[in-house]
Amino acid sequence: MRADAARNLELLLTTGARMLADDPATSIAAIAAEAGVDRRTVYRRFAGREELLTAVYEARLSAIEEAAEAARLAEAPVAVALHRYVEGIVGVNRKWPAEIGRMRSDPQIWARRQRAVDELERFLGRATEEGLLRSDVPPRWPGNVLGQLLFLSARELPGLSDVQAADVIVDTFLRACGTRS
Repeated sequence: MRADAARNLELLLTTGARMLADDPATSIAAIAAEAGVDRRTVYRRFAGREELLTAVYEARLSAIEEAAEAARLAEAPVAVALHRYVEGIVGVNRKWPAEIGRMRSDPQIWARRQRAVDELERFLGRATEEGLLRSDVPPRWPGNVLGQLLFLSARELPGLSDVQAADVIVDTFLRACGTRS
């Protein structure tokens, strides 16, 4: 793919993610106009709205997977990995705000999402075993709390950098689920 075509595709997908997060019924024409590309350009790449949606969600999942890999959840010290992960996901949520929960009907996307959730749960289990997180809370509670804090970050912490937002989120998370409050 040519460099300009790749830039147009990323612009189209990030614009689509942002607009779909605000209004799930947004049309392809509106997304194309906002991205500054012709609607025909969109239809040359995607057969329809569902294909565009799938591409947006796949791009979001790829970004989540990259953030998890960069955080080194299995190898890095848990406190370091937690902050790296949160910082990465804050960036993902800001760039790709579309909610993946809407893609339950696509088994491949849902399976990728579940693998990402399972990887985070394994990490949080390690964080509990190593004493960073409390062991007296229901098993999936820390992951749910962290997920909600991350979801809120894109809208509630707009004036902060990804690092600053991660500081706030990690502090809040550890006050709720950590062994030291």
